[in-house]
Amino acid sequence: MLSLAPRVLRSALATRATAAAPLRLARAAAGTKSGTWMEGKLGVGTDLVHAGISPEPVTGAILTPIVLSTTFVQDSVEEYMNKGFSYSRTNNPTVSTLEKKLALLEHGAGACAFGTGMAATTSAIFATMKTGDHCVITECSYGGTNRSCREFFTPLGMEFTFCDFRDVETVKKAMKPNTKLIFSEMPANPLLTLCDIEAISKLAQENGAYHVVDATFATPVICRPIEHGADMVIQSLTKYYEGHNMMTGGAVISRTPELAAKVKWIQNVHGNIMNPFAAFMILQTSKTMGLRVKQQSANAMTIATFLERHPKVTKVYYPGLASFPQKALADKYHRDGLHGGMLWFDIVGGSAASTKLMNEIQRPWSLCENLGATESIITACAVMTHANMLKEDRLKVGITDGFIRISVGIEEVDDLIRALSEALQRC
Repeated sequence: MLSLAPRVLRSALATRATAAAPLRLARAAAGTKSGTWMEGKLGVGTDLVHAGISPEPVTGAILTPIVLSTTFVQDSVEEYMNKGFSYSRTNNPTVSTLEKKLALLEHGAGACAFGTGMAATTSAIFATMKTGDHCVITECSYGGTNRSCREFFTPLGMEFTFCDFRDVETVKKAMKPNTKLIFSEMPANPLLTLCDIEAISKLAQENGAYHVVDATFATPVICRPIEHGADMVIQSLTKYYEGHNMMTGGAVISRTPELAAKVKWIQNVHGNIMNPFAAFMILQTSKTMGLRVKQQSANAMTIATFLERHPKVTKVYYPGLASFPQKALADKYHRDGLHGGMLWFDIVGGSAASTKLMNEIQRPWSLCENLGATESIITACAVMTHANMLKEDRLKVGITDGFIRISVGIEEVDDLIRALSEALQRC
């Protein structure tokens, strides 16, 4: 009986081959093949998973391999760089795949991935400014950005004017003949103020300047500034792209190949590279960014609504609320009714009460820095993310000593609200 097995198997395979023949013929006639992409535009969720990614050609591995080699063997002197790689400070196969993905997701011509978000920020400034140049920058930005402009670039002979980007006319008045860069955040960290990307980009173009937008809070799921005229987009990949509190990273995505090449040159000179393992991890975590951002946005809206109705809460800022001062602008630039996972609020009792809340709030909330992760985070900006700002500048824009910024994660929203409610009762 066992001796019949090979004949039975051959018969089954022959039958399967005969049955499959019409399908193969149909595919050949239609010009399609497994592993090829169908024609037409794909959705954001599909792009997040597949953009820039192809199965490894030798083994068919569905995930991009981690290439940890520092150097790459050349076939000859004459064929130097024919394979595209020589030394990992300049280009690495894993990192290059992430950069291709970033450019596609942000609708740019090229991208450059860095080890941190601040490396991306400083490289964007270095790529567009030199001694004697002027930048108009939002007065409300990440503390590290503010400090780098004041304490690092200013001594190099560059000039910075910090102003309120909610009013385009204010930005226009701050422009000078030597203005080479306009630097905005959309939404701004931590106040969530918005700017009119299209109007500011037009202003930059009319004055021969570049417009760079830090869109870390938005992600390409919510807003792609290049689609609205911006020249460059900065992403702190540590935040929503990575989204799991594991890796740091940053990126500059450029509208044109020429600008992308400038940023890449700056990176090569400074050596501000991303390591291949971090690139591999972000390639994987970014696949679920759309799902996470949708859940975080839904949770944030529910929490914002709860806080707005709470008797101990005096102010809530969230772009999804009807009470948000720039609601029309939020609806213009934020796609699909998504407004992100970030919000902030004030409570009765001022900074002392706010500090008490942050000191006593229980899990699932975590008191720490970072944002955009699966875990919900509550941050004391005055002593954490924005401690680098001059106190008078911080207070001027509204970041008080007890300012409460929250990054909403993907936990059950009822649990998050219960922990907030209990903490508020104790304040």
